[in-house]
Amino acid sequence: MSLTHTEKLLAIMARLRHPQEGCPWDLKQDFYSLIPYTIEEAYEVADAIERNDLDDLCAELGDLLLQVVFHARLAEERGLFDFEQVAAAIGAKLVRRHPHVFADASYDSDEQRQQAWEEAKAEERKAKNKPEGNDSVLDGVAKTLPALVQCEKIQNRAASHGFDWPETAPVFDKVLEELDEVKEAWQSGDQGHIQEEVGDLLLISVNLARHLKVNPEIALKEATKKFSRRFHYIERQVQSSDRELRDCKLEELDSLWHEAKLKTKRSS
Repeated sequence: MSLTHTEKLLAIMARLRHPQEGCPWDLKQDFYSLIPYTIEEAYEVADAIERNDLDDLCAELGDLLLQVVFHARLAEERGLFDFEQVAAAIGAKLVRRHPHVFADASYDSDEQRQQAWEEAKAEERKAKNKPEGNDSVLDGVAKTLPALVQCEKIQNRAASHGFDWPETAPVFDKVLEELDEVKEAWQSGDQGHIQEEVGDLLLISVNLARHLKVNPEIALKEATKKFSRRFHYIERQVQSSDRELRDCKLEELDSLWHEAKLKTKRSS
């Protein structure tokens, strides 16, 4: 009987990790050394999606799968778990967290569905038998996540347990309040205090994005892309006059910026 592609991949990984016949580089790796590669591959998957390059997406998903297979192989060698157990665990989790699909549960709204999802995750955390008094509803949010993603996840976790504004309007007021505090800190000249208040402003901005049902990470990425497009326009206009950006006055650059905004709106 011929092997499936999954079985072939697992066999290739086992060969690469063979103590005598394997690859020296692969044999040197451990869970920690693979962290940057795992993160990089996840970002490259996201990049392929954002570029709408679906052929590249297939390849990048393969690279990400390799990281899963590599970690599973390392665990198998230590007698911890194997790839089959990884697949079984995520399959069981998906069934457990979707009782409206695999059982008789029903929800009237996305909010109810999200609440049930968070409750299921909370039960899973309790099942891990943490020492008494050390458990928190915020446990399990990875500290290595990008700051915006981590902030949103923590706020969602707190909100699912009732710690949230019931309406959106007060969040706007809080944003303005935090902005005033940033200005006061800036006037004080205390750099540490300025950093603290800017952090508070960013945090409440993420909270506002949540209430407006906007993903803050995606929103910032798109805003950065828009900034880059407009800045590139300024660069091209300045270069066409055989000058450097530093040769131009701010007023001229600002005028070109507004010109770029108009052209962007027309093209869109």
